[in-house]
Amino acid sequence: MSEIVDEINRLHREVGVRQVEASEARTLLMRRSYDAEVADVWDAVTSPERIGRWFLPVSGEFKVGGRYQLEGNAGGEILECVEPTRLRVSWLMGPDPGFSEVEVRLAPEGEARTVFELEHVAVVPEEFWGPFGPGAVGVGWDLMFLGLGKHLAGGKISKEDAEAWQTSPEGKEFITRSAEAWGAAYAASGADTEVVAATTAATIGFYTGA
Repeated sequence: MSEIVDEINRLHREVGVRQVEASEARTLLMRRSYDAEVADVWDAVTSPERIGRWFLPVSGEFKVGGRYQLEGNAGGEILECVEPTRLRVSWLMGPDPGFSEVEVRLAPEGEARTVFELEHVAVVPEEFWGPFGPGAVGVGWDLMFLGLGKHLAGGKISKEDAEAWQTSPEGKEFITRSAEAWGAAYAASGADTEVVAATTAATIGFYTGA
């Protein structure tokens, strides 16, 4: 249990809004440190072979202007790549995804640590944001941060193992605490207490079936 709590507490979360393309976008900002050098973290998040080891298999043309596709997940265009500190991509799912971008920013912290910051900016339909708030997407990113940390520490994670873990008691506990942490971030952004409680419960149910 303490390891799950530690993992949840390592990640800083913020929820906000931003104007993009004349629309109001939701923003999710996440930040944590890893015990790895910037060059290693950069390689882990930009090398197709390594991405497949801790996240999902990915295909595409890996250069600015090229397109990528994560297996069974998001795809889009590589918009900006400044090695080894910044990567920005469109992050699109579904037949009419609208505006959605993800930016990763890396910075050294001491001699052998890296601050990893990820910001997801998207125009989210109210029929999705209203019931779930930031948690439905935020929990997914928390699982990504967890997988990357295990990979950087030398662990090997298969897609099948990750999916099995998420349905285990430990995985469900992690998801529940992640959803609650996103609820706290939502509340800190000014969301109504009852809305936070309802969206947190809906997110937990969405991921765990509870």
